[in-house]
Amino acid sequence: MNAPLLAVTGLHKRFGGLHAVDDVGFTVDPGRLQALIGPNGAGKTTVFNLISGFLRPDAGRVTLAGQDITDRRPDRVARLGLVRTFQIVRPFAQMTVLENILVGFHARTRGGLAAALLRPPAVRRQDAAVRDEAEEILRTIRLTDRAAEPAANLTFGQQRFLEIGRALAARPRLLMADEPAAGLNPQETAFLGELLQAIRARGITILLVEHDMTLVMRVAEHIVVLDFGKKIAEGPPAVVRGDPAVLAAYLGTDEETAA
Repeated sequence: MNAPLLAVTGLHKRFGGLHAVDDVGFTVDPGRLQALIGPNGAGKTTVFNLISGFLRPDAGRVTLAGQDITDRRPDRVARLGLVRTFQIVRPFAQMTVLENILVGFHARTRGGLAAALLRPPAVRRQDAAVRDEAEEILRTIRLTDRAAEPAANLTFGQQRFLEIGRALAARPRLLMADEPAAGLNPQETAFLGELLQAIRARGITILLVEHDMTLVMRVAEHIVVLDFGKKIAEGPPAVVRGDPAVLAAYLGTDEETAA
């Protein structure tokens, strides 16, 4: 068996008297599309922030491909291949859609003032390869025809997809997506499901926080459930959606909801 790509062990985080994350642990296998779910206030985004370096845990450990990243800064975590999106979409509004994607390559490309001024052959080849890859990402997120427009002109849903595209430009080993379906209409949500599966098909591992249970049950191979900062269930969708603790805490007991 392959070792986990991500391993979270015994995470704890308090905010004053609130124990937001209480001894949470799970693993994510390479190439898996995994979801982290739970009701509002369950601690999902806090766990994301602890994993990606935006918060430091009070206790616990996070490893990526066996390397301890518990106390790493977010930029260093990203350079190791763990890239995330956020609930609040923040494109570079006055930059073009293509330029927004190119920003995502920053962590991977090399250069400096001399290279920018002199533009030796290696830099020109790198620039051409980056642009080709950026255009391929735009095709993947269906924004090729908007490439030259300011990102501010995009609809909210298109800005969501642009953020995912910018994350893909960093060539993540693990993409963590925080509620990417929030604010999307049914057609956009359907495309998001296709996009997530296409990204996984490229060999990119995905950890998804999402409230849209129809989407989660359709695309996730494995689900971890939190409630009040604790892990209450874990397993494949068919097992999780029938778990009494999950039904009580999050999915409800209505037969249609649980189906």
